[in-house]
This record gives sequence, C-alpha cells and structure tokens, in this order.
Amino acid sequence: MNKISLKRSDYIVFTVIALIFVWIACQPHPIETFKLYTKEHGYILSFFKFAILATFGECVALRIVDGRYWRPGFGLIAKAVMWGFIGLFLKACFAVFAVGSPAVLTSLGVNITAEDGFFARLLISFTTSVMLNTVFAPVLMILHKIYDDHIQVYEGKLVALIKPVDVAARFAAIDWENMWGFVLKKTVPIFWIPAQTVTFMLPPDMRIIFAAFLGGVLGVILAFASLKSRAV
Repeated sequence: MNKISLKRSDYIVFTVIALIFVWIACQPHPIETFKLYTKEHGYILSFFKFAILATFGECVALRIVDGRYWRPGFGLIAKAVMWGFIGLFLKACFAVFAVGSPAVLTSLGVNITAEDGFFARLLISFTTSVMLNTVFAPVLMILHKIYDDHIQVYEGKLVALIKPVDVAARFAAIDWENMWGFVLKKTVPIFWIPAQTVTFMLPPDMRIIFAAFLGGVLGVILAFASLKSRAV
C-alpha cells in the first residue's frame, strides 16, 4: 500500500466537493426540495445516490490502496451502474425491514410503538438494524463481490453489464477468509448495526440523506476489502 500524501488529484477532488456543497447551499430551500423529490421519485434518486456516492467510495478506497482515484480497467461507469441497481434493491429492502422488523418485537410480546418515547424508538431501530444487517447485508455484500469481480473479468468494460455472470465461478473465487473475517464478522457488528440503528432513529426523510453518506462508506469498505484481498 502506498503511503498517503496529498496530491494534485486530491486538491481537485476537494475543490469539486466544496463547489458542489456551495452550489447546493445557494439553492432556494434545498432540504425541502430534496424531500419533495425523494417523496415523488424515491427510487430514481436512490439509483443515482448510490451510483455516485458508493462509486466515489470505491475511488477513495483505490486512492488509499493504490495512490490514485482511477486506473485502467477500474470500470468506473460499470461500477456506477452496478451500484445504482444495488441502490434500488436497498431502497426496497429498507421499506420491507422498517415495516416488518417491529412485528418481530410484537411476536415476542413487546408491544411498543415509536410514539412511546426515545427508548422505544431506540429498541425498534436497533431491532430493525439487527434484522437488516444479519438477514440482508451478507447477501448484499456477497452479491456486490460477485458483480464487482465480474466487471474485473471484463477489465472494467461496459460489455460486462450485458454479459451473463458466471455466478458459480465468481462465488468460488471469493476470498472467504477476508469476506468473513473482515467484511462480515467485523464491519457488520462493529459498524453497520450501530450506524443503521442511527439511520432508523431518524425521520424517514433524513434516513435517505444519512443513507446516502453510508452508501459512500459501504463503497469504501467493500472496495477496500476487495483491493486488499487482491494485493495479498
């Protein structure tokens, strides 16, 4: 792994991010506009949210591991499309687990609602996060690994998006020591369950904003694990 020191590319990235924040801040009622578009076009925004932020997270992971944000064969556009569809999947699963997980508490005889106070909301949010991250997150992370490796087989070319995935071969090629020992065993209980508990504590509109940042973090974690595995 290269020693990290600021390069010209880093200053360019920082400048672009700053300009984006300035542009957003200069818009009239940016939060209200975002909430409106989230309500009316939630799935479309989820696609682009993850396509942009999670892919940028992968670029950051590459910068950490390889000293650059992009390299030939990285598959920037292919990865963005992959993350966009994962964002659609996540949007649907968030809705399912947010509604279904409280029913688990009810089945255990714990009859509480979010209106019963802070600790009731905390318990409901924690239960939702545990269910999401133990039932769904492993599937998502393995699915990401399979498709990410599929893109690398085709050297990052867009043709990877229309070529059939050899799931058996990609599944067998997974570094399970790294997938289990780092991605699942460590990041799920230490980071994802607490982080998603916070997510479900927030109002629905704010969950979307917070999930956008977590999408970037997810991109960093999964890409870093993948790049680290390839470097060994």
